Amino acid sequence: MAQTFHDTSRRISEIVRSDYRTADVFRRYNINYCCSGEVSLQDACALKNIETNAVVSELHEATRVMVIPNSLRFSEWKTDFLVDYIVNVHHAYILTSMAPLHASLSSFMESHRKKYPDLEAVYKEFSELVRLLDLHLFDEESNIFPYIKQISALSKRKEPYVELFLKTLRKSLDYKKRQHGKIADQLFQLQRLTANYTFPDRACTNYQVIYYKLKEFHNDLIQHLYLENDVLYPQAMKIEEELLANIS
Repeated sequence: MAQTFHDTSRRISEIVRSDYRTADVFRRYNINYCCSGEVSLQDACALKNIETNAVVSELHEATRVMVIPNSLRFSEWKTDFLVDYIVNVHHAYILTSMAPLHASLSSFMESHRKKYPDLEAVYKEFSELVRLLDLHLFDEESNIFPYIKQISALSKRKEPYVELFLKTLRKSLDYKKRQHGKIADQLFQLQRLTANYTFPDRACTNYQVIYYKLKEFHNDLIQHLYLENDVLYPQAMKIEEELLANIS
């Protein structure tokens, strides 16, 4: 059940501990939710000269639940729509969440090296995941996805230049699946290091928020890779094979 924020006497740290997604709202308003978050929502807003109702509204917006039914048959989606879905949902999520999460982890690790020495290894693994994903997204959106959309269009129309197009622009989709394997390995290495994103007992609020966000990132990336490896790329390879068969 979604929590309510109309009780403005609740402490900031309590609100964030009950739902990590509220942390971004408080960060936008420069309201400390960790070690100095023992003030009420009402008092924090008063200190910052912020309209409390506006913050309450944003908290509700940040914590709304969006559900994608498990019954959706992704394999029946049209190839073009599937590409757009991946770009506008999963790639967009990575582009908006990865850099802030990386920065938060870096800052927290630097200021808590002595207390949490294991975080350095976590930061190192996440940094490598960031590097791989930067390359992954750029290659897909610049090369692979436009190619998939083009061959999808060619399969619907009998164009005279199909043979020339395939010979000059054919992409190695198997190679992309191998790259996905590296990303998945890095992701599960991160999961292992964090004991499935389990923060230590008495971890401060900021530590908890970072680990909740890492787990959210993990879960989204698992679905992202599934849609590409098990649905989109097999569809594209089938289209490519059929086009090649027709011109051989």
